[in-house]
Amino acid sequence: MEVAGISAPTVTVFISSSLNSFRSEKRYSRSLTIAEFKCKLELVVGSPASCMELELYGVDDKFYSKLDQEDALLGSYPVDDGCRIHVIDHSGARLGEYEDVSKVEKFELSQEAYDQRQDTVRSFLKRSKLGRYSEEERAQQEAETNQRLTEEKAQASTISVGSRCEVRAPGQACRRGTVMYVGLTDFKPGYWIGVRYDEPLGKNDGSVNGKRYFECQPKYGAFVKPSVVTVGDFPEEDYGLDEM
Repeated sequence: MEVAGISAPTVTVFISSSLNSFRSEKRYSRSLTIAEFKCKLELVVGSPASCMELELYGVDDKFYSKLDQEDALLGSYPVDDGCRIHVIDHSGARLGEYEDVSKVEKFELSQEAYDQRQDTVRSFLKRSKLGRYSEEERAQQEAETNQRLTEEKAQASTISVGSRCEVRAPGQACRRGTVMYVGLTDFKPGYWIGVRYDEPLGKNDGSVNGKRYFECQPKYGAFVKPSVVTVGDFPEEDYGLDEM
């Protein structure tokens, strides 16, 4: 067979296979050897290069020749744009074997395990609070706020203005005083207990940001959360602070 004088460095052909029912349109360099060409076809048809037999068909789909010289160049055969190269597999695989994805072992990950990974799109959206996670984050924060308010309201309902109390805040010494205010405030959300301490251990005079909630001397007033207040029969103690 005479070699066709073709100047184009690449050629676009259709690839068919005895293993598949479809065709693929691909572009290849004419300078490839048939052995190199077979290696590239492995990714297209799924057949091992060592088990391939190649047949060349013209644009009119008529058989031209076999591509059976491993060291020959693809361009040494009359391969032109629109031709078809058919791959006959001799590995023993069956038609459609590489098309049935149900036979392919799949990597599966539970939703719980996927949620714990930090390198996923879902993780990025959560960290960035984008998409539906922005709404979920807002809804979660609202639910937590409402739950906290419900708990604080229940705690505050057990505390009455005029009651003696002890305040046990984390990291601070126990302080005694009288409950002067119970309820919501303008300076911070939630329920607060206004306490007039027995000694000047507070931060204000019963007012915050210009709004008065109760009357007391400067440094005797404070606002604390209901969770740190215990109401009971707590007599006034003298810490000796007035003598300082």
